[in-house]
Amino acid sequence: MIILLSPAKTLDFESPIKVKDFTQADFLKDSQVLVNKLKKEKPAKLKKLMGISEQLAQLNYGRFNSWKTPFNLKNARQAILAFKGDVYRGLEAETFNKTQLEFAQKHLRLLSGLYGLLRPLDLIQPYRLEMGTKYSVDAKTKNLYAFWEKKIAKKLEEEFKSLKSNTIINLASNEYFKAVNTKLMDANIITPEFKDFKNGQYKSIMTYAKLGRGYMANYIIKNKIKKVEDLKGFDSEGYSFNKKLSTDTNLIFTRG
Repeated sequence: MIILLSPAKTLDFESPIKVKDFTQADFLKDSQVLVNKLKKEKPAKLKKLMGISEQLAQLNYGRFNSWKTPFNLKNARQAILAFKGDVYRGLEAETFNKTQLEFAQKHLRLLSGLYGLLRPLDLIQPYRLEMGTKYSVDAKTKNLYAFWEKKIAKKLEEEFKSLKSNTIINLASNEYFKAVNTKLMDANIITPEFKDFKNGQYKSIMTYAKLGRGYMANYIIKNKIKKVEDLKGFDSEGYSFNKKLSTDTNLIFTRG
């Protein structure tokens, strides 16, 4: 199976890390195409395009203009250790040992507006570019979905053949999973959801739902899970499988 996660807006390129192994992203040439165009945009344009503050626009203007290859451990960091935020707090990748990192490298993929599809140990440089950004890269691509979807679909099909499994565990947000055009591939999509009991019913609360995705990815990696049925044994942080609310493709985990 392949686990899909969204990236995070919050990044950490300062904390010391012990992991020295790294790989290079498959779509760096495509990322370079994006960066080359984004470098030409003024901070005011980036502010409007991304819906961010002037301070963040200036920060990312600087990031795009300092982005350069080749990537190494002096100017970049492994994606799984660079992304922070609720999902990655739940994932706790910094606790993975060598064997767990190897399993993650084989089964976990991170979607990205700038890098397309990343393996955990793929190096990235600091950036902000949401997949939902309506940015026309060229005459044929009106937005980032159009820019990435065929590339991502083709790569995932290659992964299916390598793993001899076409099952995707979708732990990505709706914004990012839209970049996975399921019409372009033969995939078995399983989507876990995490709901808390509030005001008399089970609801998906954004922060907890994001943490839940990270907990689930951590559970799969640390237990080396390869069968969908085994996901139902997930019981981290008070969540447990709710058979009554679940379907074959939508696994609901509840607490409270």
